[in-house]
Amino acid sequence: MSGFFKSSIGRKYAMALSAFFLMFFLLQHFAINILSVFSPDAFNEASHFMGTFWAVQYVLQPILIFGVIYHFVMGFILEARNRSARVKKYAKNNGAANSSWMSRNMIYSGLCILAFLVLHFIDFWFPEINTKYIQGDMSGLLGNGEGFRYYEELAHKFESPLRVGAYVIAFVFLSLHLMHGFSSAFQSAGASSMRKEKLQLFGKAYAIIIPLGFIFIALFHHFNHH
Repeated sequence: MSGFFKSSIGRKYAMALSAFFLMFFLLQHFAINILSVFSPDAFNEASHFMGTFWAVQYVLQPILIFGVIYHFVMGFILEARNRSARVKKYAKNNGAANSSWMSRNMIYSGLCILAFLVLHFIDFWFPEINTKYIQGDMSGLLGNGEGFRYYEELAHKFESPLRVGAYVIAFVFLSLHLMHGFSSAFQSAGASSMRKEKLQLFGKAYAIIIPLGFIFIALFHHFNHH
């Protein structure tokens, strides 16, 4: 088994598995965040549960961090090898004629998403870790003790037009990344050609709706902050 994952096909398969996991997490993350638009109380309750439930904090969160790191590191490795192969074959075949702009520039959209993740961690994850595990406050309450703090913190982050602009740009690049990545992941996982058209349609819908939903959340809180 270890030999399989050291092969080119094995690396692509492992890359696809990490992509599926991250896309599932992204969907779950969106499902919770969209609650902030319709019901601050429901968003607070869901956020508090995810932020304090032991299985999420001590099992799923480490797996998620590993998945993010693995996906980006493996993505850069595969991209470097693909570029090296294309240089050797360029004299015989013009790669640009047989591949989309998105497939040829996954590395750049990936770097933009990575930069966004750093910003996102600084905005939300690091302060959350500091509050819960350094300060030892697992209550999730506001400083005055009147209600949960999650909605107020989220809305406050999107007051800045610069931060909102950065989020919008990042999710546009995420959409472009997913446009190619979704169908590529299924292809690497061995999906049959008969299902390719349906998977591409589903992938395009996912790649547009989910990033657009996150953009909507950011703009909603920006234009509705008090």
